[in-house]
Amino acid sequence: MSYERLTPKFSITKQKLEALKRVIPEAFADGKINWQVLREDLRDHLEEEGADTEHFGLFWPGKREARRMAAIPSKGTLVPCPGEGIDEENTHNIFIEGENLEVLKILQKSYAGRIKMIYIDPPYNTGKDFVYEDDFKEPIEEYLRRTNQVDEMGKPWTTNTRADGRFHSKWLSMMYPRIILAKSLLSQDGLIVVSINDNEVFGLRMIMNELFGEENFLAQFVWKTDGNFDNQAKVKVCHEYLLAFARDLSLFPAPPVVDPNIPRTSKLFKGEIRNTIVKNGPKNPVSSVVLPKGFPAAFERGVIRKRKDAWPHYEHDATIKSFCLQNATSVSSGWSSKDILLEFIERGMQPIVDSKGQETTFLLTETGAIENVKKRPENQSHVISVLTGLGNTQSSGAELEEAGIIFDYPKPVELIKYIVSMNHCNDHLVLDFFAGAGTTAEAVLELNNSDQGSRKYICVQFMEPIEPETKAYKAGFRSIDQVCRKRLHWAAKKMKNLRSKGDVGFRSFRLATSAFNIWEKYKGTSIIELEKSLNLFDIEALENRDAKSILMELMLIEGFPLDSTLEALQEVDNVVYRISSVCCEHTLLICLDKKFNHRTIDALSFKENDVFVCIDSALSDQAKMRLADRCKLKTI
Repeated sequence: MSYERLTPKFSITKQKLEALKRVIPEAFADGKINWQVLREDLRDHLEEEGADTEHFGLFWPGKREARRMAAIPSKGTLVPCPGEGIDEENTHNIFIEGENLEVLKILQKSYAGRIKMIYIDPPYNTGKDFVYEDDFKEPIEEYLRRTNQVDEMGKPWTTNTRADGRFHSKWLSMMYPRIILAKSLLSQDGLIVVSINDNEVFGLRMIMNELFGEENFLAQFVWKTDGNFDNQAKVKVCHEYLLAFARDLSLFPAPPVVDPNIPRTSKLFKGEIRNTIVKNGPKNPVSSVVLPKGFPAAFERGVIRKRKDAWPHYEHDATIKSFCLQNATSVSSGWSSKDILLEFIERGMQPIVDSKGQETTFLLTETGAIENVKKRPENQSHVISVLTGLGNTQSSGAELEEAGIIFDYPKPVELIKYIVSMNHCNDHLVLDFFAGAGTTAEAVLELNNSDQGSRKYICVQFMEPIEPETKAYKAGFRSIDQVCRKRLHWAAKKMKNLRSKGDVGFRSFRLATSAFNIWEKYKGTSIIELEKSLNLFDIEALENRDAKSILMELMLIEGFPLDSTLEALQEVDNVVYRISSVCCEHTLLICLDKKFNHRTIDALSFKENDVFVCIDSALSDQAKMRLADRCKLKTI
């Protein structure tokens, strides 16, 4: 095992470099990219020198800076807010108050590739959305100033009005880095769904095509919004869109849902599908198939006569007894599923699985036709691109208002339940980083209650202020995150009243600056200023944070999720915490004491991949040597 400094902040750039290094290791020398080798390896895919550099795509002022923004590591962390949640020691659901770009960066190492469903309902850029100017330099400092967590010398909150010369560009620059980071959190079989309307659907579709690839586009759902519409408009708009992209569409199965408007009498709800495979036409030339003795029939007894006047043609009489063909015979026709029929015969008339995963058999009918019989899977799939009958914002808002929760135009729970159900399992992790009133969280709880699932949610909402003249402000809400928290408490209480046996709690966190100072290259010439910079790395910097906050940051740095198990070890002389998770193969042990006792070293038990973190100055040289023999030492 080796010594190692504290892991640096995770960044999307580092993730991409590591992926490139795995594929083309020879293109790296001394940790840097060797451009000549890389160009030689990719020469068949590079443009020729002097070629026209115009490309198809969407470009806007600020796009390059927005991409760079996604690659800048966060200087922030997430600190726990005990007492704000429900059943905090046992729950796996997470609520985070914070600017979502920074939060997405912080989640990268712990949740990369782990989230199967992302649903977001971002601002629609109507000209009235509450946003703030992003200077792309100090995002977390700006956020903390605007939310009054530090001094008040920040930029004022404002709206992105249509009078702004870069009205669309600002919105795209806001969305672009967030979609980049969201993609890296999705599992390979994961799905992202984004609500939007006509204002920005074109731009959003273009950037998602770019980042996910057009080949991974699943659907542009049209949601027919029920309820009242503006009678003064020239055209009454009664729809919105939900753009759906898979991380890898080839790995995303057919959604196991049936459109809610399909009546229960539909054949979709029958246990099997029967269709004739006799199909004649230019694309189905006539060919012969020998039906062997024992081929199954759909009737108990009878004879299909030799014939040339009806399809399929029979070379001999076919005698049926006890639902089986008693003699081999050749039949001729055009066929819709000849290959799978031949496979069925070759396997001794045993059921086979078709390309859609359906168990398939074949039967002779009394008319002489051959039918394939497919057993419908338990999770039937019938998804329609137009979504109707899934609630509306007016009734959703009215229901919340009865509970004392005021929010304009909340998405209906039934709509989000339907979207979340499109994932093929019921134990996955759902992320919503524009949480608003918390509809996604309630949808997850209701789904779990209905199918005994164990889905978990992560909801992120920043401290967006509420205008004083609004109904929500008069009801006591000062920011949207307060509305969301109350919704989570209300939804949990509702599920408990329904005697839900699932996890209805949540843990609460907020975005804060890191407890650890990040070293930046010193560009000055003053020895005094350099000494001040070095003094920032003294352990006293940690004393402004409580132990749980520091433990949480170390967990995230090491790649442990926010719902990891934390326990204090017994029978040791120091306070040592053990952190574990089903998502991590190793265990993390942390001691924040300023003096580390030798007896504690002897009492600790390590497995091969376990990591131990402690304060460097707490260890004597002898203790360091003893620890180095037993574990990966990370000094802070």
